[in-house]
Amino acid sequence: MRVFLRGFRLKPVGYTWLIKEYGLEVLEPALRSYLHERSDRRSLKRDGHVEAYYPKSYDPGELWTGNLTFAFKYEGINPEALAALLPKLAFSDVEAFVLVSPTGKYARLVWFFYEFFLDRELGLKDLDRGNYIPILDEEREFALPEALAPRSKRQRLIVNLLGDKAYCPRIRKTKTILEFGASGIVASVRALIASYPESLIERASRYLYAKETKSSFEIEREKADNRRVSGFVELLRRAGQTDPYGESELTVLQNAIVEKRYAATTYRTTQNYVGESLGPARELVHYIPPKPSALRSLMDGWAMSCRLIRLNGMEALILATVAGFGFVFLHPFDDGNGRIHRFLIHDALISSGFTPEGMIFPVSAVMLRRIKEYDAALEAYSAPCMKHLRYALDEWGAMTVEGETSGFYRYPDLTSQTEALASFIRETAETEFSAELEYLALFDEAREAVRSILDMPDRKLELFVRLCIQGKGRLSTAKRELFPELSDIELASLESAVFSIMARRDSTKKQE
Repeated sequence: MRVFLRGFRLKPVGYTWLIKEYGLEVLEPALRSYLHERSDRRSLKRDGHVEAYYPKSYDPGELWTGNLTFAFKYEGINPEALAALLPKLAFSDVEAFVLVSPTGKYARLVWFFYEFFLDRELGLKDLDRGNYIPILDEEREFALPEALAPRSKRQRLIVNLLGDKAYCPRIRKTKTILEFGASGIVASVRALIASYPESLIERASRYLYAKETKSSFEIEREKADNRRVSGFVELLRRAGQTDPYGESELTVLQNAIVEKRYAATTYRTTQNYVGESLGPARELVHYIPPKPSALRSLMDGWAMSCRLIRLNGMEALILATVAGFGFVFLHPFDDGNGRIHRFLIHDALISSGFTPEGMIFPVSAVMLRRIKEYDAALEAYSAPCMKHLRYALDEWGAMTVEGETSGFYRYPDLTSQTEALASFIRETAETEFSAELEYLALFDEAREAVRSILDMPDRKLELFVRLCIQGKGRLSTAKRELFPELSDIELASLESAVFSIMARRDSTKKQE
């Protein structure tokens, strides 16, 4: 297969060539490589994936051996493609490839993954020489710390994968993700908290828990009553205290989030989907999670991956992505998956020490405000998946999915979701969080200034201050009517006090 782009003739190589040549039923790689007619290497982002272009001197030829070697060298480990490819290769061909250079890195990788996915050993003796080398290149993608990762003695490999063959996510190290890791957000937030009185921080904490709860419900287009808000706030306050990844723990979470009549007792046993109704018997299906028959294996694998990442002390962002987005793509319940997904993000941030103790970042508020970007992060995985799924809906809306589909869910590339989550968390910490603290500090100062002029009842006092701040230090004519007991001179004096405080704080902020 050859394609043309901007006047250049392109030839697919690496995983893209292998997928086409062997007719592999896998999701298109997020990183796709091509040879082009120029003499330089370059890459660009296109429609949610990355295209890498290489000069002809990189041509790996027209055999699986060359293209798989190219893929290992320049594209990293793609478990989904490998799980689909290796069973299609002749046992003798794989053995012959390894025997040419059994201690070579790429031969060892082929050897390991062939036995890993097929549960069948090649006719080779265990290696007894050569250094142990990592499977994942830590310069290219996130991996378990080498010192803590298990070893495969047979191929002398450090198995630093983020999971196993039941479930193994992949997150590539992109500029966006690395910049997030180097941004020093945690230290900045802790310094910010230290600059405010403890009493104000406690009030901010209470408000932010409620804000996060309401935003999480609104993302689902639901308005939660006070009882459900209180229940979810209490749930968020327990985040980070236990292991939430088992079936029983997740079921307890689901029960606390949904109406009692829709409480689950176990993972779902029917096929569900995400969609919207366009009228009687007309459903627009956006995403189809795995079949119930494969769900338990996938959920167990996902849980193992989350625990592996958590126990090995990896970055909070990586755990939050695998826990949160990994969960929602598996969609193990008929209701409540979205809210559990966002709870798991908070649980990961708190258990990893990223979120300051007793606080919560209102990430859902940012997701709600940037809902198109949040939806795009979900669709970066769901849209490619939907291209491979064949299904039918009966007149009652029950879905039947055809064929074997579990492979599409076992080895997700979560790079796009990690980038999006990094952006949401960064804005939450640097803007949303600090804005809430600043507002409370302003409110407290303005309230005391108003009280020093006129001793109003607390409820009236706080309403005046809130409306005055909203009006940038002034009350509209309509809002003045809410305080008929105050004269124009008194109102002007109170407005002037609030306006002066706002102007002074704004000037100080600009100087900083």
